[in-house]
Amino acid sequence: MTGTAFWSIGQLPALRKKIIFTASMIAVYRIGIFVSIPGVDRVALGQAFAKLGGTLFGFFNMFSGGAFEQASIFALGIMPYISASIIVQLLHEMVPDLKRLKQEGEAGRKRINQYTRYGTIVLAVVQGYGISNFLVSGVSGYQVVSDPSAVFFFCTILTLTAGTTFVMWLGEQITERGIGNGISLLIFSGIVAALPQGIFQTIHYVRSEILQPLTILFIVLIIFAVISVIIFFEQAQRRIPVQYAKRMAGRQIIGGGSSHLPLKINSAGVIPPIFAGTFLMLPATIGNFFSGGFLGKLQDFLTFDAWSYNTIYVILIIFFCYFYTAITSNPIEIADNLKRNGAYIPGIRPGKSTADYIDHVLSRITFGGALYLSAICVLPTILVAKFDVPFRFGGTGLLIVVSVALDTVRQIEAHAITQQYEGFTGQIGRRIRAHA
Repeated sequence: MTGTAFWSIGQLPALRKKIIFTASMIAVYRIGIFVSIPGVDRVALGQAFAKLGGTLFGFFNMFSGGAFEQASIFALGIMPYISASIIVQLLHEMVPDLKRLKQEGEAGRKRINQYTRYGTIVLAVVQGYGISNFLVSGVSGYQVVSDPSAVFFFCTILTLTAGTTFVMWLGEQITERGIGNGISLLIFSGIVAALPQGIFQTIHYVRSEILQPLTILFIVLIIFAVISVIIFFEQAQRRIPVQYAKRMAGRQIIGGGSSHLPLKINSAGVIPPIFAGTFLMLPATIGNFFSGGFLGKLQDFLTFDAWSYNTIYVILIIFFCYFYTAITSNPIEIADNLKRNGAYIPGIRPGKSTADYIDHVLSRITFGGALYLSAICVLPTILVAKFDVPFRFGGTGLLIVVSVALDTVRQIEAHAITQQYEGFTGQIGRRIRAHA
């Protein structure tokens, strides 16, 4: 990958079309954010959401790009699809039929994707009912539904399910016909869309002398430092040397080369912070409906800037890092693939010893990746909360934005290099035919 390949996008029509298509699909998604569910008072809901920033609803609102706060037809966003994907991945190891489909290649992958779509619709219906009930019951003391009848429930569930299905289709279209991972880019666009409003609010705070310029400068430096750390760790790998055995092919000796097995430091991605955040925000969300008692004390115990919240948050992130890595990376399967291709790790016997060695390395680097994720998600939250900055563009949101941006740039550069190579070979072919 080279910077030259990335900046040559304008000279590559096929790549330019992919980028324009991707931007168009994201624009359709952002326009749909402002199409509201019938029968909901958006003004009252917006005022209610000012009190729900630290709850599960505020968490969903971030991932839906503000659609939940707008009572949009896309209020569920892509979360049902993500949940269905995670559930299907978990079932891979428990259901023999799914495990067999996973090994069938492209045909099996299409069947699994179809099951994920069905699961998305089921979850959208269930969550659509939950949102309908949430809106009808009142939000933070605000009555946001004028006619809480059965018709409202039916229309809201149908609208939200259709909206989620459409968003899922948009993401798949971007992945197939555009550039980058469609689902990730939709989440990316939703988080980035909240940045301008936060900047304008911060400027207003500075002009009103609520925040000092030096404080803002310090926050900006922290954000740039966090971005640098994310870029470093998201590209970091533990490369295990691999040697290929020599073998005879007729009278020639082939093989004997060397390569490496790349293991990412953070192989779990952003899944652990999402799981941990959802788990911890649930008591705070329930506490909004039941004041006092045990739930009230639990809500106070799990406030964002409390040491108890952040301690449990770190423990959960570490747990989910190991849990998700164990599901997605199978050392036994990796060792079998190496043995099947005539490869081995120098100094390690093929088979079980290789699997044990890979498992040992994965355990060590996963711990480092878990500590990195914990620091990224906890430290900016604490610092921003202490300085009372009106937007929290840090932690999980910043991690998602930087990770998706890196992955998209890598794909753009890969497409650019491929097209330049094809164009170069095509020119050679034409010259050869011309001289023939």
